[in-house]
Amino acid sequence: MYLVKTPWWLKKLYPQLIWGAKTGTRRIYLTFDDGPIPIVTPFVLNILKRYNAKATFFCIGDNVRKHPDIFMQVKNDGHAIGNHTYNHLKGWATDNQIYLENFLQADKILNTPLFRPPYGRIKRRQISLLKQARPDLQIVMWDVLSGDFDMSLKPEEALQNVLKNVQDGSIVLFHDSLKAFQRLEHTLPLALEHWSKAGYTFAPLPSTSAPNPESF
Repeated sequence: MYLVKTPWWLKKLYPQLIWGAKTGTRRIYLTFDDGPIPIVTPFVLNILKRYNAKATFFCIGDNVRKHPDIFMQVKNDGHAIGNHTYNHLKGWATDNQIYLENFLQADKILNTPLFRPPYGRIKRRQISLLKQARPDLQIVMWDVLSGDFDMSLKPEEALQNVLKNVQDGSIVLFHDSLKAFQRLEHTLPLALEHWSKAGYTFAPLPSTSAPNPESF
C-alpha cells in the first residue's frame, strides 16, 4: 500500500522535511532513487538529455562504488546528487546509530547536503542525528510517487499516476532500478513529452540550504 499523491496532513506531520516547492514558473523536480546501475541509469540520462531536463539522483553508496563510471556520467551531465544511504536501509527497522553510520559512509563518497531516506521511512531521532552530523542537510521526500517500483502495476498506470497528479513545484519520484525499468521505460519519455508541451521545465533540487523549501 502506498500513496501516489502525498497528502497534506503527512506534510504537516513532518514540516522539517522537503515535500515540494511552489515556484510559479511551471517547474518540476524529477528525482531518481536507487542507482546508479547499468542499462537503466544511462537510459534515464539519454531521455533527460533529449528534453534538456535536469534532475536529482539519490544514489546508493554501494552502487556508486560498483559503478563509478555511470556515477561520473550523472555528475558530468549536470544533475544534482543526493544521498540514499550506503546500503538502502529502512530507517524504521534499523538501529539509529547503524543508520547514522551508513549515511556517513555514503556521505564520504557523495558529499551532498541532499538526502532521501529509502522507502521514505525515517525515525524522528534519526532525522535529528543526521542533521547533527551534517547541519546543512536537506531531507527530501516527494509530492508524487510514480509507483514504477510496483511490479504489479501496468506501465500505463504508472504514466497516469504522474500525469494526473504532478503540478507546478512537484517533486516526482522515479527509480533508476532494474525492478522499475519496465514501467520507467514507458513512463519517463511520455511524461517528459507531455510536460514539455505544457510549458514545464525540469530543474535539479538546489544543493544549498533553503530556510523555506517553498522558495526553491
